[in-house]
Amino acid sequence: MYRKIMKDLTAWKNNKNKKALLITGARQIGKTYSIRELGKQYDSMVEINFITEPDAVKIFEGNLDADTIIMNLTAYARRKMTPHRTLVFFDEIQECPNARTAIKFLVEDGRFDYIESGSLLGVRYKTVKSYPVGYEETLRMYPMDFEEFCLANGLQEDVLFYLRSCYERQESVSQAVHQSMLNLFRYYTIVGGMPDVVKTFIESHDIGRVIQTQQNILSLYRQDISKYALENKARVTRVFDLIPAQLDDKNRRFTLSAISKNARSREYEDAFTWLDDAEVALPCYNLTAPQLPLKLNEKSTIFKLFLCDCGLLCAQSMDNIQFTILQGDLSVNMGSILENVFAQQLVSNGFELYYYNKQKIGELDFVLQKDQQVIPLEIKSGKDYHSHTALDNAMAVSEWELKQGIVFCSGNVEKQGPVTYFPWYMIMFYKRTPLPHSGQMIVNVDLPSLP
Repeated sequence: MYRKIMKDLTAWKNNKNKKALLITGARQIGKTYSIRELGKQYDSMVEINFITEPDAVKIFEGNLDADTIIMNLTAYARRKMTPHRTLVFFDEIQECPNARTAIKFLVEDGRFDYIESGSLLGVRYKTVKSYPVGYEETLRMYPMDFEEFCLANGLQEDVLFYLRSCYERQESVSQAVHQSMLNLFRYYTIVGGMPDVVKTFIESHDIGRVIQTQQNILSLYRQDISKYALENKARVTRVFDLIPAQLDDKNRRFTLSAISKNARSREYEDAFTWLDDAEVALPCYNLTAPQLPLKLNEKSTIFKLFLCDCGLLCAQSMDNIQFTILQGDLSVNMGSILENVFAQQLVSNGFELYYYNKQKIGELDFVLQKDQQVIPLEIKSGKDYHSHTALDNAMAVSEWELKQGIVFCSGNVEKQGPVTYFPWYMIMFYKRTPLPHSGQMIVNVDLPSLP
């Protein structure tokens, strides 16, 4: 299945001055598969998984100089490693902190290319003695986004080109294509972007098998919590299991009172942090005002907590919501499932998640920074998508200078004054402008007045 990350991996491979590459992301999103695909571009690849091969940690016992490590590595792998044409892949590297420390010396040595990956790096950071600062770059991976899901299900490139053109020109999509894309979006809502789940759906179209595969992944997540959360595992598990119910609440906000009347924020702070660091949950913070810079207006104690994958959220919910969604009703659970779809798409498109909620204004589902503008974004699950009181109220506040608003809905592309309406599926085109790469923004330093 096509994954966009392959472009980044290939670009890294072709960089002559490359560092080691650390790929992060939640479990079961396809990191290992993508790295193995990159390995096909090399003469050879050495792969070591520190979970399935626990004895491999002995490679990094003792001296951590490059010659000693490479000697141990070749002896363990028992295969020829051609300099400058071999990829070394350390999988589940969180199980071997010394390997992470040794990356500095291996990169300095320069004989081979190195990729590290792990599902729980964020929660194991305290075990690493010395980070390879300056010798490692990080690339975050996500579940398959909607565009990747569409391609995996056979959507043709020319249809994507047509849809992108309609998005950029803000022109209506033909009714036949529009309806087909809405159907695909509904499928994505219940299937999600976990590659094994997508594969099961494509091969069988059996939603029962899809749900079973999702439940298996959720079980793996709970096993990780039991293994790695240590003394906080009961609290982490409780928060994890409450995500569907909290999103189903009227204001979506995660409240500690749902856990216990006596629960205190400081007691559960580590649990929220653990799920965030493990990239299992996506926090969306409330703002004091929808103004730049958004980070400085963040209220870190008030937030929504989304799951990293909408399909997993459907499987975690107890009601048979998959059937309802397949019938075309995405207002199920008051739109919480739909909001989760957009949360994970926005994160994979480069945005940080914020929302705004004040009684005088109402609630803006998401508030985003795009270029140097603040964009209020509403997600509408029903047919009354032209009604958006909170959006209208917010845009009427002159000091906020909100010049445009966006509504994603079941309708077609439409523009009414400062508000643009896009169909749900066009979220795949709504992306944050990427930061410039090296060489794209050269500054001439001219300081003639200085002595």
